[in-house]
Amino acid sequence: MKLLELHIDGFGKFHDRTISFEDGINIIYGKNEAGKSTLHTFLRGMLFGIERGRGRAAKNDTYSKFEPWENSGTYEGWLRLERNGTIYRIERRFRKDNKSLKITNETRGREEEPTKAFLDEVLGGLNETTYNNTISIGQLKSATEDGMIGELKNYIANMNTTGNISLNITKATAFLRNQKRTLEAGLVPDASREYTALLAEIRNVESEIAAPQYENQLSSYQTMRNQVKNIIEGTQIEKTALDEKIQNAKRILEDNQFSDQNSVNSYADQCEDYYENFLTAKAESNKKSRKFFRLLAYLLAVVCAGAAAYLELTYPTQYFPIAVACGGAAVIWMILGIVLNNRLKRERTIMEENHDKLAEILRKTLGDSTISDAAMDAFQKKMDEFSELCTVVSQSEQAAKKLMEDINSLREKQNNCSEMIEQQQRTQWELEKKLEHLNHCKTRAINLKRILAENDKIREEITAIELAQETMTDLSSSIRDSFGLYLNKEASRLVNGITGGIYDSMSIDENLNVFLNTKRKLVPIEQVSSGTMDQVYLALRLAAAKLLQGDGDPFPLIFDDSFTQYDDERLRTALKWMAEAYGGQMLIFTCHKREGQMLRAHQVPYNYIEI
Repeated sequence: MKLLELHIDGFGKFHDRTISFEDGINIIYGKNEAGKSTLHTFLRGMLFGIERGRGRAAKNDTYSKFEPWENSGTYEGWLRLERNGTIYRIERRFRKDNKSLKITNETRGREEEPTKAFLDEVLGGLNETTYNNTISIGQLKSATEDGMIGELKNYIANMNTTGNISLNITKATAFLRNQKRTLEAGLVPDASREYTALLAEIRNVESEIAAPQYENQLSSYQTMRNQVKNIIEGTQIEKTALDEKIQNAKRILEDNQFSDQNSVNSYADQCEDYYENFLTAKAESNKKSRKFFRLLAYLLAVVCAGAAAYLELTYPTQYFPIAVACGGAAVIWMILGIVLNNRLKRERTIMEENHDKLAEILRKTLGDSTISDAAMDAFQKKMDEFSELCTVVSQSEQAAKKLMEDINSLREKQNNCSEMIEQQQRTQWELEKKLEHLNHCKTRAINLKRILAENDKIREEITAIELAQETMTDLSSSIRDSFGLYLNKEASRLVNGITGGIYDSMSIDENLNVFLNTKRKLVPIEQVSSGTMDQVYLALRLAAAKLLQGDGDPFPLIFDDSFTQYDDERLRTALKWMAEAYGGQMLIFTCHKREGQMLRAHQVPYNYIEI
């Protein structure tokens, strides 16, 4: 694989910048803070993409660190590379809300679908991890020699054990062991028992709340109470109107000095008696026979008295008995006349008394004191009206009484509804508590079910870890046997070339102790300088890169300030050897100009790029 050209529309401090690469050695020079790391990160981002972090980590992740300084909408660019004779153009847009990837086959003039499988084919199986651990070559990071020794030995041990620099069998084994302990600590042993108890509790509560007593009838009772209240109000209005009607009727009766039907009947009967007595007395007073007999009695009394006087005076002795008889007859007739006269006077008195009383009644009742049959008929009609009014009062009072009874019954029903509402409210409150408890139990059950699932998952992971530990133990021996020979052979050859023959080879014993070989002795890695350790590290990275590429196109080697620990002699030797030994493309990022100077001194062609 060969890198041809890249263009940055917007990435960090770069904007609208194009850089071309050539075969062989490319030196990318820039002072500190000139943007070498930005350019290197852009190159890696074009090959493998850049993902935005989450949470707090997003503040300092690669995405945020290299957002464009200007024109932030153009966080993108393209890279042209050649693989097995075919030129591809990779275009990426990194903006999180408008991310895209486009791959164009320039050789065939068509756009390719950017699937993972196709990217693996274009990049020759290279992924970001292997890129960082093989072809992207830095320097040993530790500041102290002891730290550099540990880092280098770990790197060598890792390669020797697994054949992959990105793996560390020792750390992996320790990691799996720690993971197993962590997973075992995460198990909740009582979850199953508690879950079973909660299910029983849930069933009990669900059975309780299904009872008829918890049926929610609050709304129906409230509706019933409101209906009863409305009926009471309507009935109360009806009774008030009826009471007012009764009071008006009684007021009319009281104004006419009546209290009830009996008083009306008594008054009518009294008036009728007055009228009958009046008529009777009037009829008796107006009888001619009574007047005639009264006059006749008076006349006969006078005649008899006259006859008695005459005989007494004329014939005192001869007709004395007759005179006495005539005198007695005169007395009798006088008495009879007086009796008849007194009776006539009494009848007239009775007539006048009844007339006056009847006239007063008619005046009060009809407004006219004239006594007649028509007046009596009118009086009777008036009395009938009062009787009807009394009947209305009596019926209205019965109806009012019935309405009051209905109101009392409705109020009792209303009170019963209120009591039932209070009872329903208490029942619903109890139901809410039970439902809260039920929801709490269900929530706990869900959590416990999740915990049980987590327990199962943890147990599966523990089983997988145990299997992985067994498999790793088995495979590490096999890989070490097959790869260790390659590592010793290839790394030794590279060490010889990089060190200019100072060290013939390198070897690793069964305890993974590293030695550098000279013609006279074996030198432990702990006894060499930091510069020599960097050379060994470079040899191992080159060996790993060669293993990765196999027989295909060589990958470009990217050196990111890889020669900081090198003195001039070591650097000169390394550059001359790499220019002769490695047939692929090389990109050397540096803040020094000595690399270019040394290459020119040895007449090694290179492409110079200054940023």
